[in-house]
Amino acid sequence: MIEPASPGPKNAVVVLLDSLNRHMLGCYGGTEFATPNIDRFAATHATRFDNHVTGSLPCMPARHDILCGSLDFLWRPWGSIELWEDPITVQLKKQAITTMLISDHPHLFECGGENYHTDFSAWDYVRGHESDPWRTYPDPTYIGAPALPARWKGKGAPGEPTVPPAEYDIARTYFKSEEDYPGPKTMMFAEEWIRGAADHHDRWFLFVDEFDPHEPFDTPAPWAGMYEDEPWDGDQLIWPPYLNGGVSAGKMTEREARHIRANYGAKLSMIDHWFGRILQAFDDKELWDNTALIVCTDHGHYLGEVRNDKDIWGKPLVPQYEPIGHTPLLISWPGQAGGGTCDALTTNVDLNATIADIFDAKADHQTHGYSLGPLLTAETDAIRSYALGGMYGNWVQITDGKTKYARASVGDGFPLSMWSNRWSTLRNRFTPDLVRPDRRATLDYMPGSDVPVIRQPFEAGDTLPYWAGTQFIIGRHHLYNLQDDPDEQENRMGEPAEAAMVDMLSEALRDIDAPLEQAARLGIS
Repeated sequence: MIEPASPGPKNAVVVLLDSLNRHMLGCYGGTEFATPNIDRFAATHATRFDNHVTGSLPCMPARHDILCGSLDFLWRPWGSIELWEDPITVQLKKQAITTMLISDHPHLFECGGENYHTDFSAWDYVRGHESDPWRTYPDPTYIGAPALPARWKGKGAPGEPTVPPAEYDIARTYFKSEEDYPGPKTMMFAEEWIRGAADHHDRWFLFVDEFDPHEPFDTPAPWAGMYEDEPWDGDQLIWPPYLNGGVSAGKMTEREARHIRANYGAKLSMIDHWFGRILQAFDDKELWDNTALIVCTDHGHYLGEVRNDKDIWGKPLVPQYEPIGHTPLLISWPGQAGGGTCDALTTNVDLNATIADIFDAKADHQTHGYSLGPLLTAETDAIRSYALGGMYGNWVQITDGKTKYARASVGDGFPLSMWSNRWSTLRNRFTPDLVRPDRRATLDYMPGSDVPVIRQPFEAGDTLPYWAGTQFIIGRHHLYNLQDDPDEQENRMGEPAEAAMVDMLSEALRDIDAPLEQAARLGIS
């Protein structure tokens, strides 16, 4: 007798852990730091995806991939949901499906992050992480516990100028226990909501946008110091540098580098511990039989990994090498045993298509993903032949899972335009003023849309939006054979394989109707 097919998930939970390094997780072979709960999830309930790669970068563009399902880095650098598109929550709302956002991610609630939360049925914002403007002065009763003394974000080395304490440097004085830190609090709220949703809602979708283990790499005891190879004397270094060449360029000592890396590990282990609360809720409410659980990230974080004889830190102006661009993905799927692996090439827009598949939802705007459901149920062994990704105005990258090609600008790095009707991209201390459209702007249309959009062209000498580095990367193409050279030590640019990758990139840009100026900027037909 043929057993009936599993009905598939009725509900779904996405847990996005920001800056989660695949190569540091035990389930992916990491041994440096402990991640017992993520490892247990992979071993007992989830399918481990081994060829998942980044799409749009960094933080908010990656969330756009997941919530809207379309790559946006070829049109704009970082921004809110636009007038021509809707997040997946809009379609779920039309079906009366309850949706919930629980997050401590400050970029969702600042300029450039508008409208991602507004179409959830409800949302809860845990205050105090990184750049969240939560408090204006330190807690007068702060006496140093549990937070350890730490160097301010803007405090330089002796003799260097400093700026006032950053938002987090103030916020951390209000944390009286580990449970007050944003990451643990987010996980507690998520656990509580899951337990209630199982009793009160017929169908539901939860998105947990957890900013840990993103910097600041700040933890209380017993996490702080647990991975130090020798006692650390002095203020904690919780703000990692963004450098291409940290130790080698004399910007930090080897001891400081080990300390910062250990602090990342401490935060990774702390958030893994609290992620266990979600697993416990699934166990107690018997949700494995009807609810998909997706654990993912937006990108990794360089922590001194050596690439091409440089030690890289943070997210500086380099291509998406494997530590940041090859990311973890773990999915539990009702009816499918845990502990399996999937070698198919996947990327973050596919998560949007998977959520849409679970709830039988369809977007009204053009999307670029494919559901992972057929991979999880072994109906197919591949859903795409290539994955496209990159940052606005930077490298445009493509991979077939075996070869990776990062194409840089040529000539003067232009033409380049920003397409937006919200015009509210990220601002920070480097770009405090928004780059506004001017009289050169015209009205154009996004692929598949009849909504006019402001298209602002940029020229050499213009101030560009933050993250756009087109003029700094001219001619710096990269080509790596990941099978023979997984550490990307040998740039094979100029070899015959480059022509095939250029053709693949050209086809990929045509497939999504990317702006023609992108091909011109990259010097391809």
